[in-house]
Amino acid sequence: MKKYNYLRVSIVAVLLIAVFVIVRAFLFENYVVNGKSMEPTLYDGNLMMVNTVTSNISNIHRFDVIVFHATEENDYVKRVVGLPGETVEYKDDQLYVNGEYIAEDFLEEEKDNAETKPLTEDFTLLEITGEETVPEDQIFVLGDNRGDSLDSRSIGFVPMDEVVGKVDITYWPITQLFKQPR
Repeated sequence: MKKYNYLRVSIVAVLLIAVFVIVRAFLFENYVVNGKSMEPTLYDGNLMMVNTVTSNISNIHRFDVIVFHATEENDYVKRVVGLPGETVEYKDDQLYVNGEYIAEDFLEEEKDNAETKPLTEDFTLLEITGEETVPEDQIFVLGDNRGDSLDSRSIGFVPMDEVVGKVDITYWPITQLFKQPR
């Protein structure tokens, strides 16, 4: 009887490990945050798990934190601010999408702590990209550390086919274990 239970537990353990490996191999990728462009949400050296199943436009929403291929050598992590067909502008440190104010709750503490200058300088899509709206199958992204981020203000729109996926959780440092980006 004891031998039977040991065999049963071993089979279950092997199956669980196999399922974990398969899910990990096909649904998630691990990434390390490189730089401070997403502070205070993500910090340099944070380890995060990216859900690669969510890399199509129907699964990407405003304020999702995503990873995308910025160049052949580099992947960036940024926050989605503009979706296809939308206008995006900043006036007086506030986001307007299609002319409507959109609160960025994840930046409120940073805005409160900012000295005299705004966290995000004023701009319109037309001024920085030459386009009035975000093109089809592309998105507009910004880093949360607006003063120190290489994002759509300088690299332009991100094609959806370059999106790796959404950041689901961070798991290092241990104090941020299973923390979801807000």
